[in-house]
Amino acid sequence: MPELLSPAGNFEKMKAALLYGADAVYLAGNLFGMRSAADNFSLEELYAASEYVHERSKKMYLTLNTMPRGYEYAALERYLHEIKNAGIDAMIIADLGVLDTVKRIIPDMEIHISTQSSAVSAAACRAYYNLGAKRVVLARELSLEEIIAIKQDIPSELEIEAFVHGSMCVSYSGRCTLSNYLTGRDANRGACTQPCRWNYALVEEKRPDVPLPIEQTPDGTFIFGSKDMCTIQHIPALVESGIDSFKIEGRMKSAYYTAVVTNAYRMALDAYAASPGEYKFNEAWLRELESVSHREYCTGYYFDHPLENAQLGTQNGYIRDKAYFATALDAESVSMSKISAEVEIENENGRLYPFIQRNKVSQGDMSEMISPGKCGREFCVSELYSEKGERIESAPHPAMIFFARVPFEVREGDIMRAAN
Repeated sequence: MPELLSPAGNFEKMKAALLYGADAVYLAGNLFGMRSAADNFSLEELYAASEYVHERSKKMYLTLNTMPRGYEYAALERYLHEIKNAGIDAMIIADLGVLDTVKRIIPDMEIHISTQSSAVSAAACRAYYNLGAKRVVLARELSLEEIIAIKQDIPSELEIEAFVHGSMCVSYSGRCTLSNYLTGRDANRGACTQPCRWNYALVEEKRPDVPLPIEQTPDGTFIFGSKDMCTIQHIPALVESGIDSFKIEGRMKSAYYTAVVTNAYRMALDAYAASPGEYKFNEAWLRELESVSHREYCTGYYFDHPLENAQLGTQNGYIRDKAYFATALDAESVSMSKISAEVEIENENGRLYPFIQRNKVSQGDMSEMISPGKCGREFCVSELYSEKGERIESAPHPAMIFFARVPFEVREGDIMRAAN
């Protein structure tokens, strides 16, 4: 079975990814990663993250996939010396100069070639293999047939990784200069401002004060914004193609997004692994993916050629996710001693569990609880108590600790969200 690789924009998101079934996470330090606007990891956090990941027998990959200019290599070398003992399992690299520098300073580091390198052929993959790469992250523009052909024509020791879910870039393999042109922030050095998502207007030469919006009509569509990729309905075909690692995009997304998306693909992969011949797609997995913030879904270019279907969006903006109410805390670590003796911790209606608030939740709200390996289970928030043990009608304050009665077992890391 392929590895399930999830994004980790910060420590909280990394924990969510691992708890909800990721085999490995990819993340960035504060330098030379393609998502500089994410929280990312300080040097101390990087070492701590490595320890946390390996205690759980998982893997951690560091993105080092920007295209540094010549004057930045001194800083790159210093950074590599600082992280060489962090226990990183592999580095994701796009630039040949970076690859050469890593091999010189950390000779035994496993190298993964970034999708930014636009590998679209077995010949390119073999060339990277000869340079010391263990894995190539293929360009998103490949069809499933092309991926199968590549897999059959490369050394068996060389792994291939492909995106299965998340945002897509309208530019080829994400190599875009629009952000740099409009804002001075270089997408190829980790600072993309995503101007492809902005609203634009056309201006007629003699009427500069009458801009014409570019929008979806019977005669046209958005020209920059891509749909989001979602391949949950094609797990058997993707597994059988020989892809070694299924990659989820989204280091800029929330911990809720990371948990839900990882959980859905984990459930689908586990169901296929348990019985390939009897595998049946569960519509609940897709409903889970529709509960997170996303643009219109498509299957990328696995089954559509980019020149025939560019997968451009027909709606402006995101389809919003369900309200994320709270995350369950370890019941043993939060004292319930302040709750009145007249209140039963456990009764026929369920048990009181501690949570940390993410968005306002009120008594009477219809909610769902998602847990690792399980889709949302619906219940009504019938009772709420403050950390001081007082009965409350709502938990309105950010990050407040509260107790809620739930009619089934809840474990640390479970997520309470709105039911609709």
